[in-house]
Amino acid sequence: MPRWLPRAMVLALALIAVFQLGSWAFHQLIGLLINILIAFFLALAIEPAVSRMAAYGMRRGLATFLVFLGLLIVSAGFVTLLGSMLAGQIIKMIEDFPDYLDSVINWVNGHFHTDLRRVDIQEGLLHSDWLRKYVQNSATGVLDVSTQVLGGLFQLLTIGLFSFYFAADGPRLRRALCSVLPPARQVEVLRAWEIAVDKTGGYIYSRGLMALVSGVAHYILLQALGIPYAPVLAVWVGLVSQFIPTIGTYLAGALPMLIAFTVDPWYALWVLIFVVVYQQFENYMLQPKLTAKTVDIHPAVAFGSVIAGTALLGAVGALISIPAVATLQAFLGAYVKRYAVTDDPRVHGHRTTRGSDGPGLLTRARGLWERRSGTTEHTVAGSAGAADSEATDSGPTDSGSTDSAEGTPGLPIPNRETPETAPPEG
Repeated sequence: MPRWLPRAMVLALALIAVFQLGSWAFHQLIGLLINILIAFFLALAIEPAVSRMAAYGMRRGLATFLVFLGLLIVSAGFVTLLGSMLAGQIIKMIEDFPDYLDSVINWVNGHFHTDLRRVDIQEGLLHSDWLRKYVQNSATGVLDVSTQVLGGLFQLLTIGLFSFYFAADGPRLRRALCSVLPPARQVEVLRAWEIAVDKTGGYIYSRGLMALVSGVAHYILLQALGIPYAPVLAVWVGLVSQFIPTIGTYLAGALPMLIAFTVDPWYALWVLIFVVVYQQFENYMLQPKLTAKTVDIHPAVAFGSVIAGTALLGAVGALISIPAVATLQAFLGAYVKRYAVTDDPRVHGHRTTRGSDGPGLLTRARGLWERRSGTTEHTVAGSAGAADSEATDSGPTDSGSTDSAEGTPGLPIPNRETPETAPPEG
């Protein structure tokens, strides 16, 4: 056995063990890593506000605390209003359920000639095995729901804590990161950090502005139709439609449509039409103007990034995919060398003949037709001129002149207008 073989076998087994250990640790910490990624992007989003407050002499820790306090107040108020609206609608649906059940029973009895009664249906439901099993499953699922709620609260606390430290200690974090890099790399890292802050903050700013416009527009519609809880529904539509990419508008419009259907089914149709029309207005008129200087990426690239982010990280990836792609695009755009585009018809969307750089078939056919038309006109004009010349030459001549060349066929006629060709006198 060669001497290197045992050492190579030990090294290979050690590498396999390290890989297995790293894979196991990564799968165990994937939740924490995702939370840290969310916290990092949240810190980048609030970095402009914190930096502006710190520029006026306020400590970064206090500025970050005030920003988080404002976000917490707004979020708590929105959740409270939305919860009260949903609770009120659920109570109203429970109170109106007997009347709705009576109307359904009367319709069934009138069309199918049955003899159903609400009391019999209620007793059958209360003593059915389906309801008993549903209650048992719900009782056992309460513990799972409580566990999920507590896990969600702990996750929010973790994200908030890391975001606070990333935003409050941003300069210290950048100095620690640059201290292990050479000066040339430090410049690149700081430039990438600045681009990420600009793009993420611009994304949040533009989305917040579009959420405000969307909320105001939907509030005017809901208020005009007399739909209850119009302010809360408008805030819901504004936030969900802008911060859930691609399908956010239609997902946000489902709740106002449901509430409008309880008032009048035609109101739900009007809400649906308005949501579709406003989505087109936002995509083609409002969004390009607001995001031209903040997150200037193509709609197809944004859609693809959302799909890729959702496939990789779920809902979190859908939220952070657009600012991440915008940051990457801006960072690469600073280093990609661009050249002047040649003045070719294909650049402007005009096609040329395959295999030839000359004019197209239609252009050549048009030129040939013009040349043939010009040749025909020239031939007709030449024939008319020749006929006039013959008529002039065959007219009466002077009787006193004797020129043998005029009467001799086949001989050229001398030019009478040129005096140099006349024979000298005498």
